[in-house]
Amino acid sequence: MQSELVQKYLREDRLPHIWCPGCGHGVIMHAVIRAIDNLKLDPEKVCIVSGIGCSSRASGYMNFNTLHTTHGRALAFATGVKMSQPDLHVIVLTGDGDTSAIGGNHLIHAARRNIDITTITFNNNIYGMTGGQYSPTTPYMDFGTTAPYGNIDNSFDLCDLAKGAGASYVGRATAYHAVQLAKIIESAISNKGFSFVEAVSSCPTYYGRKNKKGDAVNMMKTLKDMYVDIKIAEKKPELADGKIIFGELYNNPQDEYTDKYQKIIDMLKKEN
Repeated sequence: MQSELVQKYLREDRLPHIWCPGCGHGVIMHAVIRAIDNLKLDPEKVCIVSGIGCSSRASGYMNFNTLHTTHGRALAFATGVKMSQPDLHVIVLTGDGDTSAIGGNHLIHAARRNIDITTITFNNNIYGMTGGQYSPTTPYMDFGTTAPYGNIDNSFDLCDLAKGAGASYVGRATAYHAVQLAKIIESAISNKGFSFVEAVSSCPTYYGRKNKKGDAVNMMKTLKDMYVDIKIAEKKPELADGKIIFGELYNNPQDEYTDKYQKIIDMLKKEN
């Protein structure tokens, strides 16, 4: 089954990938592919858009309509694609720095418009490709190449940010919880509106090494121990003490942007 997914959805001539051993990004890319396959989407009707960074290299490996764009601008490009081709399933693959630092303004406006784009943020808490700088999601007092004495910025909760900006679907899972992550991505793609998924990844090369998190296996174990399913947390709140919730965090369908735009076009046609 795995080899069939590779042959069906990946550009094998672009492999092997560039991700470091132990990086969680490959697991997340597989969850995206699994979700697309489970939904039986026509590959010709899928457009994958990415910006710049480790995670954004995924678009080059995936055999769909793809755009590898500039740093922080993936959602701007994706908005243009969706407005011109509203029948496409537009999926943005982006990193924590790409989407919430230089691309933060695009994120909040895509969310408030509730445009039918699924954004999946590979969050490894660091700028991996460019040398280990701290990002807007790097935990307080953790280390990076640009925070050698500890990061004194408060970090974003990306899911709270997306929900507050107007996203109609918000979910979170980790590279360890790969099965649940694929299901959340399925639900996000199925939502008619702006969907945001935080896919928590691991970066043993920069974040793990600088913060003494251990090797890739230990970092995966940390994801297992740090995160608790929202369904479990609701039944037994005491199990969520000191942990981070994952699962479907928000689901509130609303009128979608390109549909509203088309109604204006149709109205003007009738008037003329």
